[in-house]
Amino acid sequence: MKMYILVRDDIPLGFAMVAVAHASLAGYLAYKDTPEVAQWLDGPFFKAVCKVNAKEFENAKAVADHVVLTESALDGREVAIVFKPREAEAWPKMFRFLKLYRD
Repeated sequence: MKMYILVRDDIPLGFAMVAVAHASLAGYLAYKDTPEVAQWLDGPFFKAVCKVNAKEFENAKAVADHVVLTESALDGREVAIVFKPREAEAWPKMFRFLKLYRD
C-alpha cells in the first residue's frame, strides 16, 4: 500500500515542505475510516512524494480519491494533491513515471 503526494514544481521549497506535511494529514483524515487506510496503517505505510509540472498536476486530478491542497500565503494557489493509499497494481500507469521530489 502506498500514498502518493504530488507537489507542483513551481512552489517554493518552504511552501512545498508545509504542503507535504498538510497533505499527509489531510489524506489520512479524509480516508481514515476506509479499509485501504486500515491496511496501509497496518504497515508498512509507504508514501511517495513527487514533484510534478502543471500538466501532470491537472491530469492527476482525474484520478479518484484525492484531496487538493491550497496555500493561503500564495493567494489560494493549488500546491499539492494527496491520494488515498492503494495497492501498487491499482495506481494508474502515469504514477510510475512521476519523479520523486529531490531537492
